[in-house]
Amino acid sequence: MRGLNTALGAAGLAAFLALGEVVPRVGIVKEAYFPPTSRIASAFWDELQDGAFWSALDDTLTGWALGLAIAVGAGIVVGVLLSVVPYLREATASTIEFLRPIPSVALIPLAVLLYGTELRSVLLLVVYASFWQILIQVLYGVQDVDPVAEETARSYGLGTWARVRHVLWPSALPYVMTGVRLAAAVALILTITAELVIGAPGLGATIMVAQTSQAVPEMYALIVVTGLLGLLINVGARTVERRALAWHQSVRGEVAV
Repeated sequence: MRGLNTALGAAGLAAFLALGEVVPRVGIVKEAYFPPTSRIASAFWDELQDGAFWSALDDTLTGWALGLAIAVGAGIVVGVLLSVVPYLREATASTIEFLRPIPSVALIPLAVLLYGTELRSVLLLVVYASFWQILIQVLYGVQDVDPVAEETARSYGLGTWARVRHVLWPSALPYVMTGVRLAAAVALILTITAELVIGAPGLGATIMVAQTSQAVPEMYALIVVTGLLGLLINVGARTVERRALAWHQSVRGEVAV
């Protein structure tokens, strides 16, 4: 089954690349605005030979990794505290529901005022967007704890943190891993967006420079790089999720299929 899915995926990708080659060459769109796949591939290869490209990639990955790490750590800690401290969840519910829907891009003026085009501007946007993905999943995971298991732990005299470690955390971990996977994708999106809009060093700023200088094939090549990054991040997150949850029924069922 997996072999068939892989073959179908490869066939779909090949058809997409062929379409990208044909459409501009037959005049459906102008090559000046959408170059053929072969020209984009050539520009992609040239980028790989350029040291400035690797520097921009390093800047993007640095902002992504740091922002995601901060968001994951803060989301887990805050989520657990809200769940185990009496009445704290109710006291903060309105604040969370007010802050969570605010788009991170709306904070771009604030980030620029505070930090200019520094890495900290990127981190502000990335952490804000990714934090909610983790926090909400932790809260959902805690709500899913089996009440019988919770009461059993209490009857055996386990303290608060012992219950967190042996009861709450194993129950919430599948939700946490889902949150990390979602947050990883969101963090990449906000990293590229911040670089594009703010001009912070990275792939986003390089894409903007290519666009303003009319280097269209190079622009599309860099966009392809961001897509590949997203694919690799998603595959990596799913791999970590499967390994971390190897004991969980959902992953055992997936492996069995």
